[in-house]
Amino acid sequence: MAKNSPTYDLMLLLDTAIDAEARTKIISDATEHITKLGEVVGSHDWGTRQTTYEVGKNKKDAEYHLIQFHGTPELLATLNRTLRITDGVNRFRIIKLANGVGAPPDLKATPAVVPSPVEDQREVAL
Repeated sequence: MAKNSPTYDLMLLLDTAIDAEARTKIISDATEHITKLGEVVGSHDWGTRQTTYEVGKNKKDAEYHLIQFHGTPELLATLNRTLRITDGVNRFRIIKLANGVGAPPDLKATPAVVPSPVEDQREVAL
């Protein structure tokens, strides 16, 4: 793959109602498609998160995955076609990144420590 080819983000929201093996297979199949016609730059598992809006009638959460890659227009067409008909994919989006975009955030990292509320510091009358 040429170094000047664009970088894409593939954001996958997988159905948490299906078993873990099926979700793993969806990720491995997408990665396999990418490596045939392109190059994987990075893969990030952001875990299960609540969705902003319900998908379908009762799906309130999804397993989030981000795969960054370099690819051709043929690869984009293949991914679009394949992911549209794959059971277990709630939503997906392929986004072309602008040059100079930094690395994605690590959403699985532990959040910063939240300071405890300030204790009541009233003076006690003696």
